[in-house]
Amino acid sequence: MIASNVELTARINGAAYSFLSEGGGRKKAAFFGEKRVIDLVYAEGRRERVSSLTDLYPALISMDNFEEHADHLRDLKVIFSTWSMPFLGPAELDRLPSLKAVFYAAGSVQDFAYPLFKRDILVVSAWRANAIPVAEFTVAQILLSTKAYWSNTRKFRQPDHFPGFHGRGNYGATVAILGAGAIGSAVIERLKPFRLKVIVFDPFLSNEDAVRLGVEKVSLREAFERAYVVSNHLADVPETRGMLDASLFARLPQDATFINTGRGATVVEPDMITVLSERPDLSALLDVTWPEPPSADSPLFSLPNVWLSPHIAGSVGDEVLRMADFCIEEFCAWEKGEALRYAVSPSMLANLA
Repeated sequence: MIASNVELTARINGAAYSFLSEGGGRKKAAFFGEKRVIDLVYAEGRRERVSSLTDLYPALISMDNFEEHADHLRDLKVIFSTWSMPFLGPAELDRLPSLKAVFYAAGSVQDFAYPLFKRDILVVSAWRANAIPVAEFTVAQILLSTKAYWSNTRKFRQPDHFPGFHGRGNYGATVAILGAGAIGSAVIERLKPFRLKVIVFDPFLSNEDAVRLGVEKVSLREAFERAYVVSNHLADVPETRGMLDASLFARLPQDATFINTGRGATVVEPDMITVLSERPDLSALLDVTWPEPPSADSPLFSLPNVWLSPHIAGSVGDEVLRMADFCIEEFCAWEKGEALRYAVSPSMLANLA
C-alpha cells in the first residue's frame, strides 16, 4: 500500500510517527532536511515517487526534531536529502543503527559525508546532475569572453562609442580550466565543438585522462600566463584556499577574462581587486565570492570590469528536479544490485567542489 498525501498528512497531524506496517518489504526511508528545500527539489511528483518505492516515514527530519523522532527511526535504512542535509555525528548515527545509504540530491557532500564513510554508509550525490547547469553557464561565459564581449560592450558606452572590435574570437584562443573534476571535465567536453586550445591545471589529473579529454596539462602559473580566459573550478579544500593570488592575476594577458563559478575561498579577493583596479583591460565574471555575498562596501560592486551574479550557475529553477531524478534512479539501481554511477568515496572528496 502506498501512502497518499492525505494519509501522510493525517498521520503527521495525528502524531502517528511510524513506518507503515504494510511496508511490503520496501526499505524504510525518510527525508532529512528543511521542508522548503525538500519541497523545491523533490517537486512535481518526486516525493510521491519516493513514497511509492519505499516505506516512507511521514515526517521530515531535521536537527530541530531529530530527538523527537529518533526512537522511531531505528529501522531506517535510507535517507533522501538535498541542500540542508543535517550533519549526523556519532551520537546521531548511534540512534540510526540500520542506516545503509544516503541519497543526496545536490552536489558537494563535504559538510556531512565523513562520519557516514566511517560507518560504511553509502553516500550517493547528484554531483554530475549539478555539474550540467554549471558547465552550460560557464561555456556560455567562455564563448562570450573569447569575443571580449565584456570589455567591448563596456567601451561601446563611451563617447567614442564604436572603437572597433578587440578580442581573440572563438577560433584558436587559449582557455585555461582550473580543476578537471566533475564540472571542469563537463566544461571541457562542451568546449570540444569549438576550435579552442584548452589547457588544464589539476594536480589530480593523470596524463592518461588529459589525453582522453584532449587537453594539455600546465602549471598554475602557465595557465594564467597563456590563457585568454581562465575558468576556476578548483574544489574548496585546505590546500586550495587562497591559491589564486596577485602573482597570478597580474600575469593575465591583455584583455583576458577570469571566470569563477567554483569557490570564492580559492581566491585571495583583495589581491584580485587590486589587480582589476590597476588593469581595466581585464574582466572578472564572479558567480561566487568569499564572503558570499560580498560585504556591502566591497569594490566588487563598483569596479566597472567586474560582473557579479548571485551564485546562479548551479541548479536553479526547474534544473533542481534533475538532481532528484538522478538520486531516485540511483536508488532504484541500488535496490536491484546494479552498478551505481554517482556514489561518492572518501578519495573523491578532494576533487569535488
